[in-house]
Amino acid sequence: MNAVAWTIVACEIAFWVVIAAGLIVRYLWKRPKLGLALLALTPVIDLILFVITGVDLYNGATATTAHALAAVYIGVSIAYGKSMVDWADARFRYYVAKEEAAKPVKRYGTEHAKHELKGFIRHILAFLIGGLLLAGMIYFINDSGRTEALLGVLRVWGIVLCVDLVITVTYFIWPKQAKK
Repeated sequence: MNAVAWTIVACEIAFWVVIAAGLIVRYLWKRPKLGLALLALTPVIDLILFVITGVDLYNGATATTAHALAAVYIGVSIAYGKSMVDWADARFRYYVAKEEAAKPVKRYGTEHAKHELKGFIRHILAFLIGGLLLAGMIYFINDSGRTEALLGVLRVWGIVLCVDLVITVTYFIWPKQAKK
């Protein structure tokens, strides 16, 4: 595995460590402002990843799937970041801080379908952000031999986006029912 791939792994670990630390400080140590400051560090992790990937490519590296995944990671992190933090915050409050008001909501029928549609819209946003970063890297490198992996990941991600659309539509056609 190359340095960029390890950087992605490190950034993913750092993302969840920062979230966990923010939640622990916020709810167990009762320091909400400090906890929020820690949670606000998540975009800094994205910036670090972007800079390292850009420097590697600028220094002449041939783009790999790892470089492409850095763009995907950044797109997903930006598009889903707040909802992932909200999800983790609610679970932490319910399961660790024992706040009954934070109990996860179970959704069924149209409510579930609309929730999944919001997730699909976030996926589109992630695709646009990550796709623009990939397109920017392809344009910046301007050598199809060095950017083949970037274009390949973009194609696969486009297929995944289409599959996500089909799955999302099925929730409207066959709404999720409560278990009996």
